[in-house]
Amino acid sequence: MNTVIHNTATASLINSLECSSCGKSYSAFEFHKLSACCHMPLLANYDLKEPLDKATLYSRPGTMWRYRELLPVLGEENIVSLGEGFTPILSLQALAGKYGFKELLLKDEGQNPTGSFKARGLSMAVSKAKEFGQEGCIIPTAGNAGVALAAYCARAGMKAVVVMPRHTPKAFREECLWYGAEVHLVDGLINDCAAKAGELNADGFLLDVSTLKEPYRLEGKKTMGYEITEQLDWQLPDVILYPAGGGTGLIGIWKAFRELKAIGWLPAEAKLPRMVAVQAENCKPLVETFFGRQQSARDYVGKPTIANGLAVPRPIGEQLMLKTLSQSEGTAISITEEEMVLGMQELGKSEGFFVAPEGAALWIVARKMLASGYILPQEQVLLLNTGSGQKYMDNVEGKYKV
Repeated sequence: MNTVIHNTATASLINSLECSSCGKSYSAFEFHKLSACCHMPLLANYDLKEPLDKATLYSRPGTMWRYRELLPVLGEENIVSLGEGFTPILSLQALAGKYGFKELLLKDEGQNPTGSFKARGLSMAVSKAKEFGQEGCIIPTAGNAGVALAAYCARAGMKAVVVMPRHTPKAFREECLWYGAEVHLVDGLINDCAAKAGELNADGFLLDVSTLKEPYRLEGKKTMGYEITEQLDWQLPDVILYPAGGGTGLIGIWKAFRELKAIGWLPAEAKLPRMVAVQAENCKPLVETFFGRQQSARDYVGKPTIANGLAVPRPIGEQLMLKTLSQSEGTAISITEEEMVLGMQELGKSEGFFVAPEGAALWIVARKMLASGYILPQEQVLLLNTGSGQKYMDNVEGKYKV
């Protein structure tokens, strides 16, 4: 595979990669995974002093690639796309009226290709893998990320290897196979899948696109932040609730807001949202660290949850998530399995949304936070539903309560 990119005509303003721990700079035009200095995630930096006219966006297609100057793919011929991004923001008027919210919104990432927000990150990662001449990718996954990798690798004509827990709902496994991926099932959670992926890829032939172990999935996920701002007419909600497993989206959205301030698309004095990270009671490492009940998630042991994407017991991005919560004056909270089912049922009956359990958890948290006073009735609240509930039927079948 190519480790350096030469002489590529590009609109991208990327100029470096930076270690998220110590700040050491790396070339954006050479192939990197984790930082060599601290073995921590790398973050992409851009020349944000370059003048950009946001009016140019309005003539571009409604996909995440409309923000291509602020994305890391250098050659447009390397973009691997299925039309991901620019998912709708919809008003939850019935639930807002019932519970006393002035404005309650939901951005529905279930309308992405492959049915989840993972389409964004994997479109970006596979595009960069193609740009660097990689022949295939491997991923440990709780479900949705594996499906997305399989689809985008199929689109690019690349090999995809997916490693997922054996208890993952059948729909995820079957879809990966339909896209032609090689699927391995492991007893345990995603950290056990990561260990198996390491064994399978001991020769390093495949690009490991595990959460935050390369710098590009994050750049796809951050486009949710760009879209929220543009779709709300360059304003921001007061509170954003996000289901945080590996945390790439939480970190990415916050990164996007800060970049928008730097280029002047948001006023320097604009108040950024309080970010609320929502986890499952069965697997809540961030919550435990945030409230000081453990030093870090290094030794945390989680349990399976119906919200497969939240079963991430030892996220490598923990420090970046904590930094996001601190900078945004946000918080972290966990929700039980029963509460997630209740949230799915209420969103379905009241608003016509069949959301993933991860998205349903956000609604229950919003209700609780309004009742506790953390959210004020007059505040604008945005929920990030990360995927469709259709693929979770194995997890929730028979749990509907009359």
